[in-house]
Amino acid sequence: MEEKSKQIIRIALIGPESTAKSTLSEHLAKHYNTVWVKEYSREYLQSVDNYTLADVLVIAQRQLETENELLKKANQCIFADTELIISKVWCLDVFKTCPQWIENNILPNKYDLYLLTFPDLEWEKDPLRENPYRREFFFNWYEKELKQIDATYTIIKGKNIERLNNAINAIENFIAGTRK
Repeated sequence: MEEKSKQIIRIALIGPESTAKSTLSEHLAKHYNTVWVKEYSREYLQSVDNYTLADVLVIAQRQLETENELLKKANQCIFADTELIISKVWCLDVFKTCPQWIENNILPNKYDLYLLTFPDLEWEKDPLRENPYRREFFFNWYEKELKQIDATYTIIKGKNIERLNNAINAIENFIAGTRK
């Protein structure tokens, strides 16, 4: 990893489906004049009818590769629209198992800050979304996973600009805390 990459604050958005992770990632990147890593599964799954465990592994690996490529272009921080904990939970929920590669790479790729998006927004139908009635279940599962790795995280609530402002405040508080 280059010296510049070590100075970049890595921020992951994690949370249930339809909780504005992509929207927040994009707006936060604009606010901080930096880059964000789009959720690769959206691109990948467009060409797959029925995904497999092997597909999820490919998606997770490519997601991390893309982030490492974009890290070189980042300014102060980088936002990841998804990360490996989501891949782990996805695998365990759908396939009842998780590839060892995903498990082995969560801690070495731990983010500086996680923004855990709360399911307080209306569900938006999308052909790739699968769990409109299990969002609170997944929120709790993600929070449990974050606690297990002793992650620094903030729960993000609110609608529209309030949600964005809550995320910005969480980031600013995190940055201020790292300067002490």
